[in-house]
Amino acid sequence: MPAQVVTRIAPSPTGTMHIGTARTGLFNWIFARKMGGKFLLRIEDTDRARSTPEATDAIYGGMRWLGLEWDGDAVSQFERVERHAEVAHQMLAAGTAYKCFATQDEIAAFREEAKAEGRSTLYLSPWRDADPATHPDAPFVIRLKAPREGDTVIEDAVQGTVTFKNSTLDDMILLRSDGTPTYMLAVVVDDFDMGVTHVIRGDDHLNNAARQCHIYTAMGWPLPVYAHLPLILGPDGKKLSKRHGATGVEEYQKMGYPAPAMRNYLARLGWSHGDDEFFTDEQAREWFSLDGINKAAARFDFKKLDNLSGQHIAAMDDMDLMGEIEAYLTAIEAQELTETQKDGLLRAMYCLKPSARTLPQLLEKAAFVLGQRPFIPDEKAAKVLDPVSRGILSELTPHLQNASWNREALEATLGEFAESKNSKFGQLAGPLRAALSGRTATPSVFDMMLVIGRAETLARLQDAAT
Repeated sequence: MPAQVVTRIAPSPTGTMHIGTARTGLFNWIFARKMGGKFLLRIEDTDRARSTPEATDAIYGGMRWLGLEWDGDAVSQFERVERHAEVAHQMLAAGTAYKCFATQDEIAAFREEAKAEGRSTLYLSPWRDADPATHPDAPFVIRLKAPREGDTVIEDAVQGTVTFKNSTLDDMILLRSDGTPTYMLAVVVDDFDMGVTHVIRGDDHLNNAARQCHIYTAMGWPLPVYAHLPLILGPDGKKLSKRHGATGVEEYQKMGYPAPAMRNYLARLGWSHGDDEFFTDEQAREWFSLDGINKAAARFDFKKLDNLSGQHIAAMDDMDLMGEIEAYLTAIEAQELTETQKDGLLRAMYCLKPSARTLPQLLEKAAFVLGQRPFIPDEKAAKVLDPVSRGILSELTPHLQNASWNREALEATLGEFAESKNSKFGQLAGPLRAALSGRTATPSVFDMMLVIGRAETLARLQDAAT
């Protein structure tokens, strides 16, 4: 193990931050924090046609919401193109790379002829060992002089030993004819210069690792530890896409999942610690190991996410949960809570948290403290508040004026009142819910009365009775 572990996440700013990218970032973050190392962020923005400032901001926003704080400043790959080109020319001077003057037409003709003859279409450049004296005055690319014999072996921390026949790997282009570096070169140079010791990424990059190893070897640089993660599939076993639902990180924030729940759920997508499903960040850091990552692809299960989200909401500190709620409201561009609403919400947290699986569900049940008189009943509540129910509420009010304002006393008072009407409390609860909140799905009647207090309770009952 190196003296200090350094990991990185290197997303491309060409769209929303995919949930798979977030999971990769999470694994890198957890591992670095567990090992007391560094977690770095690099924006791979060399595709200037597709990279946008908005997508870059979405990456920053998604990382910050998930709590994946990175060390130091984010690195722009595009700003390092001169360094990438410098390495390509160093390899050229060392003889581990060469100038290739083949045109696109010549390469296409080679492949067509090879295909017709049943040979490999892997391009073998005639310029690989050409005498520099024969070089024409023409545009050229710089290609890696890759080994053509033997094998390239990747000792992957997740996938195990993976072997590639060198005869199946071409002399990849390092520098294009216009002097710009290719992705394969840029990634290796950046990882080396940033001191990355562990490359933890999706297993769709596993084939790239074999070719990138040749650059490390050519430069005499030490190889990083590779750990290629299984892909995330939808519930149907196919690659996760929009047809399965949300795929962008910001969509999950707008759906109202708290960040700790997303970290927990994403950690379980491809990694496990025994049968543990619910765990904290501290436990994740303590338990996480690369050898605990599964080789098989993980399936996204929205029911499991909902379940974990509910557990985290129930377990969260009230002030921390308030912070999650405020961030959620900002994300959906909703009106900020007033100080009065925050105070009421904090007092009601104890009866809101146990039954909410998402923040919107919690806020819906918190309508009785977030709203204000007069409460306009929704359609279902309006049906409950028929003339008979309104009359009963009017009769109930005097009984509550002198009742002790604690759960035991209120339960006794309401129970006795219901009995006096030859009824059961359950038949009284519906109109009370509607009167106190304008809704039918609420916390218990007693919790609402205790949270809002005697005066407000009586005022709402009077409103509903008239």
